[in-house]
Amino acid sequence: MNATNVTLRGGVLMAETEYGLALLDEKSGEYWTLNPTAALVLETLLAGRGPDEAVHALTERYHVGGDLAQQDVDRILTELRSAGLINGD
Repeated sequence: MNATNVTLRGGVLMAETEYGLALLDEKSGEYWTLNPTAALVLETLLAGRGPDEAVHALTERYHVGGDLAQQDVDRILTELRSAGLINGD
């Protein structure tokens, strides 16, 4: 499996919520909520595991096909990067 070095950008705080995760950008004051699917992907990547392992985690937990899970991981990573919330590959 591919390892990753995804980390939260400095100044971004993460907290668990009843529904998933919340990310707060301390500098801008903006926050984002992540649903359980996005939370699982981010937590998997922050644990140093790769996108392939995030796909596997989604298929295990939600009983979805690998293609759909791969699309979800790709979309979530793109959105987190676009929002400037994470660093890394």
